[in-house]
Amino acid sequence: MYQSHRDDEYVGEPYYGDGSVYVSPPTRTGRRMIIAAASLAALLVGAVAVDRVAAARAESRTAKAFQDGMGTADRPSVHVRGFPILNQLAAGSLDHVDLTAHDIPADGSTRPLPVTKLTVGMDGLKTSGSADEAHADSVTATAFLSYADVSSALGVRVSQGDESGRINATASLPLVGDVTVSAAVSAASGNRIAFTDVRAEQGELLPPLKSLLDKALDEPIPLQNVPEGLHLRSVTTSEDGIDARFTGRSVTFHPDSSSA
Repeated sequence: MYQSHRDDEYVGEPYYGDGSVYVSPPTRTGRRMIIAAASLAALLVGAVAVDRVAAARAESRTAKAFQDGMGTADRPSVHVRGFPILNQLAAGSLDHVDLTAHDIPADGSTRPLPVTKLTVGMDGLKTSGSADEAHADSVTATAFLSYADVSSALGVRVSQGDESGRINATASLPLVGDVTVSAAVSAASGNRIAFTDVRAEQGELLPPLKSLLDKALDEPIPLQNVPEGLHLRSVTTSEDGIDARFTGRSVTFHPDSSSA
């Protein structure tokens, strides 16, 4: 038997002739649940905001300690990882902190070699103690040394070599000309970079040019502007410069903390 569409209307809420459906207001229990959920959400948002403020303060303090210790013109960028930060601060140690600094000077060394860019990962960074120092249980770091800075330190023009792990060094003298040699780059003791296995590449190695290259490459060049407690582990070359990788245990960043 034919049944009208009116009979098929949704059953469960009162139906009105204009097509609207009556929805009953929430019960007292429902209202309480809504209020509780809203309150919890507000507390969570507030907790995250407070935690972020605490992280920002920890980052600022760490940046200042590093800047004071390493003598950088600009404060480094610092990022504290993990959540909640307040619990880490209460325990007196931050789980992990990443830091990036630029243009770390190397004044006072025999052949000053500034660090173009330093990236540092610190585990167990202590948050107590002096405001102008920072202490970490363990540290990994990479110092990027641009070829321009290496050239200035060595007194010869340095560029990427034709083989991995090698650089080209070009010496120039008026009326004598240019000569280019290739050298292997490696980590040496005392946080120094050594240049070995020197090979002539281009030009005639006349005595004045040889003397200039010997002076530049015979002795390893020290990295005297990395925090004390870091030890050079490996050196690699790239298109734009040299990457020196360090690790360390119980490293403190404070004024005059650079390696001797």
